Amino acid sequence: MTSTIVYKGELRTEATHLHSQSIIETDAPLDNQGKAERFSPTDLVATALGSCMMTIMGIKARDMQIDLAGTKIDIQKHMKAEPRRIGAIELSFSFPAGLQLEEKQRIILQNAALTCPVAKSLDPAIEQHVVFNW
Repeated sequence: MTSTIVYKGELRTEATHLHSQSIIETDAPLDNQGKAERFSPTDLVATALGSCMMTIMGIKARDMQIDLAGTKIDIQKHMKAEPRRIGAIELSFSFPAGLQLEEKQRIILQNAALTCPVAKSLDPAIEQHVVFNW
């Protein structure tokens, strides 16, 4: 098993990662009867996409002896109605100012991000808009 989830009431859940025992709480968003005091489940989907992209990029960068420490991703999730679902996820990468890469290295890292497991697992109806600000 990967995790267990317990419903805590008041539209809150607590997920425990079984290997590490780390915990993530979720809350319903403001626009769906929640308090938005935690990530919503759909926030986690959008965040998982960015985290996966950065992790796969980091693996490739390490193989290429490139240090991506300090790289940041700003993520915006857009919801659609009827049925309520994620319609699009915008991801904007910002790299450290001193990072100097050749065009070939940038392309390799970008392709690594765009082909991460989460990106490939999401329904194609969810638009993924990715900007790499080198």
